[in-house]
Amino acid sequence: MTSCYRCGRSKSSVTDALEQLAWTSERSRDGAVQWLCHVCSKAHARDIEGKLPAEYW
Repeated sequence: MTSCYRCGRSKSSVTDALEQLAWTSERSRDGAVQWLCHVCSKAHARDIEGKLPAEYW
């Protein structure tokens, strides 16, 4: 089961298809995939963008 690593929300608890698409994933240093729910993704968008390489700007 997929859940948000910040708030613990389960992806299966989200009923809106667009909100399910808004979940984001990232790979940790040890190779594990971590998920952020649509709410946490929106709240932490700047943190996520800050990890992008400079050539994206």
